[in-house]
Amino acid sequence: MYRLSRLRYVFPIGLLVAFFLDGSLSKICASLFFRYPYAMSSQLVMLWLVFTYFFKEDIDVPLMGAAVIVGILADLYYAGILGLFMFLYPAVIMMTRALGKLLDRTFLSTILVFFIDLTVFELLNYFAYTAIGISHANFGDFLVYNLAPTLALNLIYFVILYWPISRLFNWSLSGRR
Repeated sequence: MYRLSRLRYVFPIGLLVAFFLDGSLSKICASLFFRYPYAMSSQLVMLWLVFTYFFKEDIDVPLMGAAVIVGILADLYYAGILGLFMFLYPAVIMMTRALGKLLDRTFLSTILVFFIDLTVFELLNYFAYTAIGISHANFGDFLVYNLAPTLALNLIYFVILYWPISRLFNWSLSGRR
């Protein structure tokens, strides 16, 4: 049970750390992340949510509720448009659950699911911003200058963080009663 493990502390703290690191890294590394014509989006929150799904074992973690809450915070704090991330993060959780049921819990399947989640997330984000007139980039430019660098950055995050976060989850689950 979620209440009886260290995971009840590790999960929300990790989610908040990921949330604030996304913004902090984007600000600190702005000259690297947003060098014309390229733009990369740090998606550590999504990475944390996907890792949680794959590493939580049989523990019932409130992923959907956490995704909605962190989505609202992201909308208010980063986007300034209420509603987009509030729906995109839970959509990522639903995709992760659907894909995760089809695959084993290995490094390669986890990275595949994260890659698909991230691609769909960024595409939906692009289409939403285009529909409301905030983004005016054509689709080809978006794919080359935004999506590809974002995928590269977040896949680097994935490879670097996979084993440390896996060990963190194993530690947090070992304290379960």
